[in-house]
Amino acid sequence: MRHSLFSLSLSLLLVAGCASHVPMSTASASAASKPSSGSHYHVVRHIPIGGEGGWDYLTVDPDGRRLFLSRGTHVMVMDLASGKVVGDIPHTDGVHGIALAPGLGRAFISNGRSSSVMIVDLANLNPIAEVKTTGERPDAIIYEPFSKRVFTFNAGGKNTTAIDAATGTVAGTIALGGKPEFAASDGAGRLYVNIEDTNEVVALDPVALTVASRWPLAGCDEPSGLAIDRIHGRLFSGCGNKIMAVSDIRSGKMLTSVPIGEGVDANAFDPATGLAFSSNGGAGTLTVARMSGPDRYEVVENVPTARGARTMALDESTHYIYLVTAQFGPTPDPTAERPHPRPPAIPGTFEVIEVAP
Repeated sequence: MRHSLFSLSLSLLLVAGCASHVPMSTASASAASKPSSGSHYHVVRHIPIGGEGGWDYLTVDPDGRRLFLSRGTHVMVMDLASGKVVGDIPHTDGVHGIALAPGLGRAFISNGRSSSVMIVDLANLNPIAEVKTTGERPDAIIYEPFSKRVFTFNAGGKNTTAIDAATGTVAGTIALGGKPEFAASDGAGRLYVNIEDTNEVVALDPVALTVASRWPLAGCDEPSGLAIDRIHGRLFSGCGNKIMAVSDIRSGKMLTSVPIGEGVDANAFDPATGLAFSSNGGAGTLTVARMSGPDRYEVVENVPTARGARTMALDESTHYIYLVTAQFGPTPDPTAERPHPRPPAIPGTFEVIEVAP
């Protein structure tokens, strides 16, 4: 992602300690009524995970009721009901993201330092194969259901690698003309990706493996997180200058924006509630926004989370949101070798934050 959490930004401060909450079972979460668009989200659990490694993307497995957590060199798997770690996938060097293809029973893990994708059996978490990407430093990764391909977005190569999800073979490469961040699929033959260093959204044809369109995001600096509203045809881009840009997926026109907190690195959209989310690690907040009229959006609330909680995953079946962070030590003094030092994460303090309506 734009600011990988293997190295944390200077703005991160020591996280305030928060009291743990009583765990909520999967059954009770599933039984909860669908929140209205005016619901008040709040933190219900701080789940201590510990362990070693930084972090980046996290992914909900709705069928297995699990949460996949990238940890630098391995992927931890947490049971959503108990909050317990129930599995660990090693040898994922520089892991960034995890994409799931439930119909195939597979997970695909992007490994930035080894420039590869590990294919894993979802049932037993055992590796099936490792595929080399066609660009260096694969970061974001997504399973695109229309083409049945997995796409890695390669920061070093400024391109995307398409992998056939069933066979694990490379289907091709698309040059993107800039450094890609996260992507979203409309499920009907278009794939969209933010380009961080050119402030654009690029629309891709995942079957023909071509660039269909590229659109500027005027006023949006360094777009990172991306989410999609397929019903209304809207994209939500998290921008480094503290706005969430809303654009039309047909024309590419940027329609409006809403204010968010500092340090966004992920966005989500819940189709059942019509709510869009932005996780803001620098501010330690989760921004919740909704459509208030044609091409109009408003912020519903800014939920306090914790500093460093800049990546998230939405469970559409329960409407819960999961974020991750840790506690941080003091920032070291600058040196000639490290003129801009970053505060280190305190070992063993990594946690999942569960947010509910």
